[in-house]
Amino acid sequence: MPGSNIAGIAKLIAKVLTIVGCLMPLAPGFAQDNVNTPPAQITLQVPTAPVDEQCRRVEATDLTSPLSLHRTFHDDFDQHPLSSGKWEPHYAGGAAWPQAQYWGGDGSDLKRKTSYNGEQQIYVDPRYGGRATTPLGLDPFKVQNGVLSIVASRTPAALKAVLFNNEYVSGILTTQSSFSQKYGYFEIRAKIPVGTGVWPAFWMLANDGGWPPELDVMEGRGQQPGDLVMTTHWRNRTTGLVQSCGFDFSRPDASSTFHDYGVLWARDQVVYFIDRKPAADIKTPVGFDDPMYMIVNLAMGAKYFKGVGFVDGMSPDTVAFEIDRISAYQIDPYSK
Repeated sequence: MPGSNIAGIAKLIAKVLTIVGCLMPLAPGFAQDNVNTPPAQITLQVPTAPVDEQCRRVEATDLTSPLSLHRTFHDDFDQHPLSSGKWEPHYAGGAAWPQAQYWGGDGSDLKRKTSYNGEQQIYVDPRYGGRATTPLGLDPFKVQNGVLSIVASRTPAALKAVLFNNEYVSGILTTQSSFSQKYGYFEIRAKIPVGTGVWPAFWMLANDGGWPPELDVMEGRGQQPGDLVMTTHWRNRTTGLVQSCGFDFSRPDASSTFHDYGVLWARDQVVYFIDRKPAADIKTPVGFDDPMYMIVNLAMGAKYFKGVGFVDGMSPDTVAFEIDRISAYQIDPYSK
């Protein structure tokens, strides 16, 4: 195929080997050794369930037990993400908006950023027109050699007013209209970009449109290279207040090397994983009752999320969130 190279061929060969490997029995009690390929079945080591809603770090010496899962969703981005029917490039939330309202006009920006967070980007795609009457043809999604890049770039001056005066154009992908699941393991393999105002994330929301619950599988603090955050959010039914519990983790090579970031959501606990090794967990809070869908995005600017900051003259003119694959697994019925 024109434009193919050695890396692309190597990835194709790896996929063939993965299919062959899935016909062989898995070694009990261990995650797959080769995390570069997406097996149809995996086994995770899961720590003993916590007794309360206070998150805790998982240490290498903690007791664990195997949990078997089978794959239910996968995208390794060999094609443009909007051509597969798996993703939408905007929020939907609980509102039943007319379809046309997602693609342009006053108010359409409400589904293409979260102003409360102090974000300074607007999420675009080739069909989106902003205040214009026709699509602008802006595409923040680039695919090369099986890697998706969500690219944020400064808004062209000529389009500032049309795009509601946002400083950047960027991209978001959600599976709300195509895939949601109650319980299971959800994973992204990605590099975490850095820079002032840079805020990449892979996270999950309830499919009923309510908030919380929210599972932040991975968020990057752009001003703190190598720092990533994994957090659980829920509503206390006694006080009515939103509670959050999570941890920062350091991976010095996170911006230059692909790593796997995942969350296991089970009936009795939520476990966060880095490279399929448990890093933190919490007893599943109240309110995690409905299926959840996946979101991956690159925001620019944050009012409340520390370590990101607002965009300024030192922010990169262009920055890319590189994603090798996103997968979801369901817990096997004979397992936990």
